[in-house]
Amino acid sequence: METKSIEDIYELTPVQKGMLFHCLFDSELSLYFFQHVFTVSGNLNIEAFEKAWQLVIDRHPILRTGFYWEEIENPLQIVYNQVKVPLNFYDWSNINSSKQKAQLDSFIVSDRQKSFDFSQPCLMRHTLIRFTDDKYLYIWSFNHIIIDGWGGSLVFQEFVETYGILCQDKEIYLAPIRPFRDYIDWLQQQDISKAELFWRQALQGIKAPTSLTYIEKIDQIDQSSTEKVRYSEEIIQLSSTSTQALQFFATQNRLTFATIINGIWAILLSRYTCSKNILYGCTVSGRPADLHGVESMVGMFVNTLPIHVNIDSEQLFLSWLQRFQLQLVEVRDYEYTPLTEIHRWSEVPQKLTLFETIVVVENFPVSEFIRDWRGNIEFQHTELYYRNNYPLNVVVYPNKELLIALSYDSRRFETTTIAGILKDIQMLLQGLIDNPNFKIKNLPLLTPEQQKIASVLEKEAKINWAFAS
Repeated sequence: METKSIEDIYELTPVQKGMLFHCLFDSELSLYFFQHVFTVSGNLNIEAFEKAWQLVIDRHPILRTGFYWEEIENPLQIVYNQVKVPLNFYDWSNINSSKQKAQLDSFIVSDRQKSFDFSQPCLMRHTLIRFTDDKYLYIWSFNHIIIDGWGGSLVFQEFVETYGILCQDKEIYLAPIRPFRDYIDWLQQQDISKAELFWRQALQGIKAPTSLTYIEKIDQIDQSSTEKVRYSEEIIQLSSTSTQALQFFATQNRLTFATIINGIWAILLSRYTCSKNILYGCTVSGRPADLHGVESMVGMFVNTLPIHVNIDSEQLFLSWLQRFQLQLVEVRDYEYTPLTEIHRWSEVPQKLTLFETIVVVENFPVSEFIRDWRGNIEFQHTELYYRNNYPLNVVVYPNKELLIALSYDSRRFETTTIAGILKDIQMLLQGLIDNPNFKIKNLPLLTPEQQKIASVLEKEAKINWAFAS
């Protein structure tokens, strides 16, 4: 590499190191890949579109970053002085609609399978496809290692606003920002000994991850086999009425939306595993409140942490949620801790994963912004695709109509099982809205058949426990 083209060099965060390892080790899986799809309507100015993205890339060092890992113990981030915006343009306006759809479906899949070269900046690409004179599809793809959901929202908003200003031939002014490098410096100043004490206490007594055996396929593929991981996704969408009712309930009871989702997932895992002692992963924002200007910084801040929950089925659902929220708040003080270190401090053997399921409450409020933005074009956020290395993920997208997705390894889980879990989530959310003041043990499962199965499994668990004792 030519040093004259380099602006800065610094280490990766622990989360970035983990992502880089998984992406390089399983390059064919396209892990930590984000793909946003937008329909664009109106008189699009392609020159201004490209220039707006170029100005955004010039502004944020993380968008001009590549990675170097060969022959060194600790990988490095290399920030380059200049990087040209990677914009691809296709004109399909002369193709009939049925062929357009077929080509688009094929392109979407191929784009997801196309890996990034991590040694080169920037780890994102932009695609514009013209369908008619006033209708385009815009596909924005990037790797999670350079940008999280909150930063992605900031970047997209800057791009749209800059595009609008360019179309009006007005002077562009964007407020100063702090570079991602400042977060790296902050991270290296933290006292890891305090975090160690907290996590050792939080995970005390946990010797294995929460098993998902009861909801897995009976004849699942041996994980040591050569068959590739196949990720699938099932989605449900709450009505705007139900979403508003849920938001009102959260506000009225001083609960965050993330607490509600995490609480419901913990309770369902308890039901599915016949255990009161639950361990799962939770993705946190990772943006430290004491780092000035962090809310406008663009980079990879999020972390995934273990949440250990003891569930007393005799407690009232609402009061349990309120206490659970205090636990989640306490975790925030140590959310910078590397997951590898937490695992090492726990009693879970290193050969086992710490958890196999995670909860993600996305913070990518693009839809609200583009709905209110006024310009010579209109954006409609039509699709979002994301993949990580965990076998079962609950991903929630807050919006006017709440979207809940379960992404999963289809070697291990049946589609019908996943669909049933989504219905259980929907049922518990509705039950929370209707009447939260009843005991956890009385929370309804979806069907009488499920209740019978749960009863049988609970009896089996008690028998096994008795023999083990």
